[in-house]
Amino acid sequence: MDIRRVTLALAAAGLLALPSLAAAQSQSPTSSSGNQMPQASGPGPGQATEKGCPAGTVPNPQASAPPTNPPSPPPPPCIAAPAATQPKQKQPGDDAPVQQQDTVHPKNQNEDVDAIGQRNPGKGVNFYSIEREMALGKQLAQQVEQSSKLIDDPVVVEYVNRVGQNLVRNSDARVPFTIKVIDSDEVNAFALPGGFFYVNSGLILRAQEEDELAGVMAHEISHVVARHGTKEATKGEIMQLASIPLILLGPGGWAGYGIYQGLNLAMPLSFLKFSRDAERQADFLGLQYMYKAGYDPNAYITFFERIQADEKRRPGTIPKIFSTHPPTPERIENAQKEIARILPARDQYIVTTSEFDSVKARLRNVMFAKKAQDNGPGKPTLRTRTEQTDKQKTQTQTGDPNATSSDDDRPTLKRRPDDQ
Repeated sequence: MDIRRVTLALAAAGLLALPSLAAAQSQSPTSSSGNQMPQASGPGPGQATEKGCPAGTVPNPQASAPPTNPPSPPPPPCIAAPAATQPKQKQPGDDAPVQQQDTVHPKNQNEDVDAIGQRNPGKGVNFYSIEREMALGKQLAQQVEQSSKLIDDPVVVEYVNRVGQNLVRNSDARVPFTIKVIDSDEVNAFALPGGFFYVNSGLILRAQEEDELAGVMAHEISHVVARHGTKEATKGEIMQLASIPLILLGPGGWAGYGIYQGLNLAMPLSFLKFSRDAERQADFLGLQYMYKAGYDPNAYITFFERIQADEKRRPGTIPKIFSTHPPTPERIENAQKEIARILPARDQYIVTTSEFDSVKARLRNVMFAKKAQDNGPGKPTLRTRTEQTDKQKTQTQTGDPNATSSDDDRPTLKRRPDDQ
């Protein structure tokens, strides 16, 4: 056969097949491999564009599935995002822990955690010797215990004392510490000069983990270590000494000075009020002490952030301990910087213990039992004036001094006598 004829025949067959192939492609949505071909259609309202899906939606995995037979409408390119992928409100502690360095380079001894115990952060102008400070603290502690109710449960007291003494051993303390628990719902803890330390039961119950409790206790221990109480008192005495000449030159003379001395009898209250610089130093030292004792220093920041969040949700609920020296964002930021700068990274930290959970449960039961006992029968109760008046009327009408009315404050109906 002539080669030229064969070529023309094949060309004619190809020309005849091209129109049918084009028609088949226009009717079928898939290619020869079975994959769906992209369709040129603009995005409608709320649909995804070429850059991705709108906020709150994710790509639909069924959009690229092969068509069914008979063909069905194409699925939407984007679907609503699952609940787990929806943005949630930030909670305290959601941030990643502060990134710590494997090796740190402290600038001085006060920044060197390995030198803890050999330092003296309490040095400075102070009219009080260590012995006088301890005697003052003992006197103030007696006043506190006379006006407070202490938790006497041996398990709770021993546990809190053990946590505190562990922090004291890993601090720069130069005085022994006496640690007790006060029966109070208020989230509070305070340390008096000389090492007399009190922890409210409300603080123990409010902490979620042992390292949070240790962080607050380490902060208060730092106030004693740095001798902030007697330093503040020294400043007050210096101001008094500076004002004595002016008082003596006044019309009262020595009598005026005696009156002035009498007005300063409430001086001990200043032992629990510290300046901003003192609070920064307590933060600085407290982070080191809890780190040295093995606790995660990030828990200190987490606890204070949660206190701030509670105050934002319910203003006026911030505890007194934080109202006098609130955990400002500046202090939290400074604490984060100090953790990253002076505390070397560790593989493990003490976060919490099963004993902490059991002590919390025991303390909760102790306080519940005491409240039930205080509200039990035979205890004195307060009554309104209306209740007392109605009770007296009932006793007068019946002649029974022990008679009581069933509903003192409710009105009673009386039948009108028939007119005869």
